[in-house]
Amino acid sequence: MKRFKYSYLLLLILIIQSCATRPPENPDNICLIFKEKKSWYKAVIRSEKRWKIPPYVLMSFVYQESSFQADARPEREKLLGFIPWFRPSSAVGYSQALTKTWEDYKDETGNTRASRKDFGDSADFIGWYASKGYYQGFEKTDARSLYLAYHEGYGGFEKKTYRKKQWLIKVADRVQDRSAKYQKQYWGCAKELKRKKFIFF
Repeated sequence: MKRFKYSYLLLLILIIQSCATRPPENPDNICLIFKEKKSWYKAVIRSEKRWKIPPYVLMSFVYQESSFQADARPEREKLLGFIPWFRPSSAVGYSQALTKTWEDYKDETGNTRASRKDFGDSADFIGWYASKGYYQGFEKTDARSLYLAYHEGYGGFEKKTYRKKQWLIKVADRVQDRSAKYQKQYWGCAKELKRKKFIFF
């Protein structure tokens, strides 16, 4: 009987974890994302209060970097065109943060137990990294520039290394377009999301 209870409890935990980490059903609508993922909404609001990054900018980053997949990683390169080889970078999780940058984040913020596969930690990381651009004159709603700096580093952005990467410029344009789309949607549901049933669910 006890074994059955433990098995049932384990199954229940696995189901809950699966529901918590799976991508949202409607990734093109920020309002529906937050209504489905209430813990994500709370995490994004915490990041906004701490780092001043707007929810729609942050979510456009997560969409681009990982498609809201907790265990996202760059595809492995192919040796001889067909043998799976090393991954091109150490990026992991919602934010696709590199290992070294993630360690810098943990050291600087004191969030030593942070995980790149945890949405709340990833949201805080993106806000932390974006906030460094505000001191350099970046606008908080300038998702395009913030994303280019996120990808190239602020040193690389200052050197304009992205100019040699037309594919990256196109990606940054898409991030800006999605941020603008999410922004318009968010303005239509922000008051509803702030109600206690969403904040204290």
